[in-house]
Amino acid sequence: MRRLLLNNNGQFCVSQLVTRHVSSNNGAGSSAISQTQKQQSQSNTTTASSKEDKYGAKYCMNLVQKYDYENYLSTLLLPKELRPAAFALRAFNVEVSRSVGAQISEPQIAKMRLKFWYDSIDKCFEPEASKSYVKDQPVLRELRRTVGARKLNKIYLRRLVTARERPANQAFETLRELEDYADQTCASMLHLLVELSGIKDLQVDHAASHLGKAQGIAILLRAIPYAGRQQAVCVPLEVLVKHGVSQERILRSDRNDKGVEECIFEVASLANTHLKLTRQLLPEVPRVVRKIFLPAVAIDGYLERLRRSHFLLAHPSCMKRDTLLPARLFWKTLFNKY
Repeated sequence: MRRLLLNNNGQFCVSQLVTRHVSSNNGAGSSAISQTQKQQSQSNTTTASSKEDKYGAKYCMNLVQKYDYENYLSTLLLPKELRPAAFALRAFNVEVSRSVGAQISEPQIAKMRLKFWYDSIDKCFEPEASKSYVKDQPVLRELRRTVGARKLNKIYLRRLVTARERPANQAFETLRELEDYADQTCASMLHLLVELSGIKDLQVDHAASHLGKAQGIAILLRAIPYAGRQQAVCVPLEVLVKHGVSQERILRSDRNDKGVEECIFEVASLANTHLKLTRQLLPEVPRVVRKIFLPAVAIDGYLERLRRSHFLLAHPSCMKRDTLLPARLFWKTLFNKY
């Protein structure tokens, strides 16, 4: 009987051990399954996030290529680590400038669009921006990633928006006013790109300011042939009064109108002066920033074509795309110039 009891006890102990072993195996298996599920969910989230990142970067690049081709070419030549952030800033600038397209016919809609982009700047700087509408807008999503990875000055982003609040039918009174507008729209973008490179230098800031003014004035001159009758031309009133020319004559752009030629010459000369000042500072500019200043090549090419056409804005050479620009940009890059 004792042996039997011992046997029974032994069997009982064995069965108990087996039960414990099986239960411990079940617990380990369930924890392994839950761990695997967590890893799968994390990998799915990472995959979805990487897809969104690639889509947002591609969207910004395509947007700049379509609406800002010359700056698109210049941005392609930036260092690889700066390129995505630069395209995000360029794309934001494109979206803001497109918002004022309906300013003449529907000024209230244009104001609402600008208000949206202005408020979105603050959203991008908030830590909880991923929970707002920012994550659903590809340009804002890329902009938020840019300002999160690098310390950018919010003032420059705001100036890109507030400068566009100027009514399209409001003429510039002085050349200084024209320079200030160009500084806010174009120089602000260059300052942001310089901040991406991490360079902080007073001479670089001076060069960026002069280049921005030259670029802004050149852009406004190029827009005159496409301006409507309700829009004010960029030639300041003080220049028009000085040469006795009306805005209507500027828009008409008669080949034999010497007064119009003098007005365009004076404004183009101002842009050329700022461009020369930028290039005089070349020895003080670091190499990485010289690539940021590559838009100077396109500005110089346009001003030269304008000079050869005797400052006729509607001349075909001044209105068509510069086919040699990619080659000239690459050539300047080889010699670290702009």
